[in-house]
Amino acid sequence: MNFDLTDEQQSIRTTLAAFAEREIKPFARQWDKSETFPREVIEKLGALGFLGVAFPERWGGGAAGTLSQVLVVEGLSRYDASIGLTCAAHMSLSTGHIAAFAAKEHCDRYVPDMIAAKKLGAWCLTEPSSGSDAAAMKTHAVRAGDNFQISGTKMFITNGSVADVYVVMAVTDPAKGRDGVSAFIVDRGTAGLSNGKKIEKLGLHASDTAEVIFENVTIPARNLIGELGAGYRQTLKVLEGGRIGIAGFAAGIARGAFEEARAYALERRQFNSRIADFQAIQWMFADMATRLEASWVLICRAAALKDSGKPYAREAAMAKLFASETAMWATTKAVQIHGGYGYVTDFPVERYMRDAKLSEIGEGTSEVLRMIIAKSLLRDGYLPV
Repeated sequence: MNFDLTDEQQSIRTTLAAFAEREIKPFARQWDKSETFPREVIEKLGALGFLGVAFPERWGGGAAGTLSQVLVVEGLSRYDASIGLTCAAHMSLSTGHIAAFAAKEHCDRYVPDMIAAKKLGAWCLTEPSSGSDAAAMKTHAVRAGDNFQISGTKMFITNGSVADVYVVMAVTDPAKGRDGVSAFIVDRGTAGLSNGKKIEKLGLHASDTAEVIFENVTIPARNLIGELGAGYRQTLKVLEGGRIGIAGFAAGIARGAFEEARAYALERRQFNSRIADFQAIQWMFADMATRLEASWVLICRAAALKDSGKPYAREAAMAKLFASETAMWATTKAVQIHGGYGYVTDFPVERYMRDAKLSEIGEGTSEVLRMIIAKSLLRDGYLPV
């Protein structure tokens, strides 16, 4: 495989970095401190085409493939993981779900505005009592003539209180278990749709995370995405693709921590030497870079399989698992390299460490991913690339 970026991908990376240096880096600390959701930045990203790089040209996208979308998430997360997560959830989950499974009329209606950030999306799967066990959801949708009525509560929803478009998973036939789950599109402003308590988080303070409540929300039956009862199968496919994006999210955080720690180590002096000259510090950088490089190879492999139409669930799980644990490890080392300064908010590495933890939890915990990988290996065996 050729892991060199194409000219188009390199352009995405460099152009995005210039944007982030100007529009994100100077403000990330304050957004984190004040827990401000910078919607205007998301709108600028949409206007510049970054949120549509992987979507077909007929909707205004760039048709550049999965890896290009990962580059956007990774490049944003290097400066502010809250922005990276916001865009990952918007692109891979909500917009991606509609684009992959909705009827043409809905794709034409929603996708162009979503990739231009004129409308922001949220993907509603997790509930207060169902996380990894998504099939245990309680939210239900009942057919009422030409409509469905949705009732239930979704929890930990990224963009939950700021979204314009919600993709909602709900039980339509409890007797069928997983085959009784369906997916729907619900617009902001629909009667009965509201938000619950503000969710205070360890990190990612500038990413909106909310409880979304549905109280007899009535929507047209045509807002069903795909076939009745296909929602859980759709969810699994959406999550497979989303994990590649979250691997990029994690890699971006790790890269940001590495670069900040490197700059600090080259400047900071102790015992009449730069701390970068001490072997103990050098070995941390060697290990950080090695794990980052391995993460990127796994990401490229999963993205290539996805775009070629081949099975990629195991490879996406591997990429997300390794990259997320690398991010948590690397950010901890970056804090250690900063010493006492790493533990205060004057330097961004403490924010990177807080933000990294979510990558080991969202879109499949490390434990669930290991289950997916192990089941695949025991079923299909393993042949090295």
